Amino acid sequence: MKKVVKFGGSSLASADQFKKVGAIILEDENRRYVVPSAPGKRFSSDTKVTDMLYACYDTAVKGDDFSVQLENIKARYQEIIDGLALDCSLDEDFEIIRKNFQNKAGADYAASRGEFLNGKIMSSYLGFEFVDAAEVVRFNDDGSFNDEATNDLLSERLEGMQTAVVPGFYGAKADGTVVTFSRGGSDITGSLVALAARADLYENWTDVSGFLIADPRIVKNPKSIETITYKELRELSYMGASVLHEDAIFPVRKAGIPINIRNTNAPEDKGTLIVESTCRQPKYTITGIAGTDGFASITIEKAMMNSAIGFCRKVLQVFEDNGISIEHMPSGIDTMTIFVNKNAFEEKEQKILSDIQRAVQPDHIELESDLALIAVVGRGMKSTRGTAGRIFSALAHAHINVKMIDQGSSELNIIVGVKHEDFKDAIRALYEIFVLTQI
Repeated sequence: MKKVVKFGGSSLASADQFKKVGAIILEDENRRYVVPSAPGKRFSSDTKVTDMLYACYDTAVKGDDFSVQLENIKARYQEIIDGLALDCSLDEDFEIIRKNFQNKAGADYAASRGEFLNGKIMSSYLGFEFVDAAEVVRFNDDGSFNDEATNDLLSERLEGMQTAVVPGFYGAKADGTVVTFSRGGSDITGSLVALAARADLYENWTDVSGFLIADPRIVKNPKSIETITYKELRELSYMGASVLHEDAIFPVRKAGIPINIRNTNAPEDKGTLIVESTCRQPKYTITGIAGTDGFASITIEKAMMNSAIGFCRKVLQVFEDNGISIEHMPSGIDTMTIFVNKNAFEEKEQKILSDIQRAVQPDHIELESDLALIAVVGRGMKSTRGTAGRIFSALAHAHINVKMIDQGSSELNIIVGVKHEDFKDAIRALYEIFVLTQI
């Protein structure tokens, strides 16, 4: 069996965390390829190394003295090296970084050094070969990611390697210019390495024991999800639930490689297994509950709307012409409601209303803001009757008025709209009825 393991910044923030990571990797000989992030926070008021690098580079760009900031970053790494009793030096690397900062090599280059340096330490600590991601993760000249070239380069490089460390988060153009993924992009590197290495499993180690059924900031000690499909994950991620970078899903999904979300600080926990499909029955009717607020609704009324050909298309065209993305669109015989991001809509509110008026001459338009959308997601909902009824029952019992309900054709999710002030209470009510009481 062949495994690729990626470790997040919190898992590699200190020498003690490195020791935990080393023990996890070395206890299983199948864990052959390692993708490290930059050191994260050691304590709540600490600063992530990536943020320190951004700040240091900003000082350099302004032409000010950045030597103290760079020394502070070097001290963070030296603390890890000393704590691991390693015979390794980053002096030469920091001298190169200093020169490149002076020459304004770019913010992406600056940010990427966090993973680069941590990868060097990890390589030395484990005795694994170091592979600079700039040599094997390829971006096009316009800065877009080149998946085919990357897979070719990575596959060729890893083919003869039994073990390797490939830093996450960054790659480079053909001319060597460093380019980074968006924040959290080490997850993507991990999936790219898993694809290229033809891994049997991609383990993504972080500071939580997998996905939780609900947001722990809203629900106290929510239970974890044992197995989740990519489709369910997509639905929950869309609504704001995130432990994994969204773009990390596609490379491994295409290759049929499962992802296992694990906890570095609790390695005995099985975590969450993410798969394409499974015959495993979920423990509960639902897999997860996720939501986000900051929406507005525009309800358009017009008599005989259902017989007016092209009515919906004309309304949607107004939003498209104004560059506004539509989240949901429930409709009735003489009404249709558009849910949009509140902040984006408010900027162009009056123009959009005028355009709708000209396009379809509605009888009435009603606006409502400060709305939240909550998704109840689960493959078990297909075979369970009365799921929507239980949602209404739970919310009614909590004295919460439902502003919208929308069920996807896949029967994988049901989305409800509520007022902003009811958002957290609604999630707690849904968690209670589906998980705590299981009625």
